Amino acid sequence: MTDQLDCALDLMRRLPPTQIEDNLAGLIDLLPDLAEDLLSAVDQPLKIAHDKQEKKDYLLCEYNRDGDSYRSPWSNKYDPPLSDGALPPKELRLIEVQGNEIFDTYRELYFEGGVSSLYCWESSENSKGFAAVILIKKSQDQSKKGQPMKGTWDSIHVVDVADKKTKAQYKLTSTVMLSLETQTEQTGQVSLSGNLTRQDEKEFPVNEANPHLINIGRMVEDMEIRLRNTIETIYFGKTKDIANMLRQSVKVSETRQKQLMQKQIGSSLGRG
Repeated sequence: MTDQLDCALDLMRRLPPTQIEDNLAGLIDLLPDLAEDLLSAVDQPLKIAHDKQEKKDYLLCEYNRDGDSYRSPWSNKYDPPLSDGALPPKELRLIEVQGNEIFDTYRELYFEGGVSSLYCWESSENSKGFAAVILIKKSQDQSKKGQPMKGTWDSIHVVDVADKKTKAQYKLTSTVMLSLETQTEQTGQVSLSGNLTRQDEKEFPVNEANPHLINIGRMVEDMEIRLRNTIETIYFGKTKDIANMLRQSVKVSETRQKQLMQKQIGSSLGRG
């Protein structure tokens, strides 16, 4: 069973990110016994639901799912209704409510739109700790404004908190899924998509001035800045370099001749 799961996860990493939902559904059809393991291990693009009671949107993921129902962080109720659905204890529910308000402001400041959600649950590894997930989704379709560009940013931050009275250990695992698509007469249809996962672990003091949410927020903010910089400088930069190499206006033979001449000049200067 473990070998099958490892092979399935390895296959998912090699398949196109834009088709992750279809590919995952196909794997579950082939290996129904691994459905729960695959759903919990494979990050999927976040989906949006609407809380009719609180009139607010929220995000769906494995961490707020119980069966076929999903819990809203705003009303703390499941949709479709579930009488025996798992709910966080009072202390974690308070952190959840405050956290959703904080990250709602964070999302608006950094992303200028989109949807965010935060969910808490009791940690299975540490009886004195807890775990939380922060979800952010931003979709943009510039084609409606006459610009041939649309894209989606999904970020998933899972943090495990080991409480040690006056301080706490925070282990953060962050995944960003990005997809961009553009189509013009000059380039045709161009799609760029992928995901990036990074981890971080830090220890912070816990007191009135530095509660858990402040410490978690600081780590999430720093991690998102790092992920943005990595995507911009490495992934976009490499793609640009490759595109420039494929679209050289100078013939390859002329380029090689220039490189050979540069080497000869360099050798002559070195001997001189």
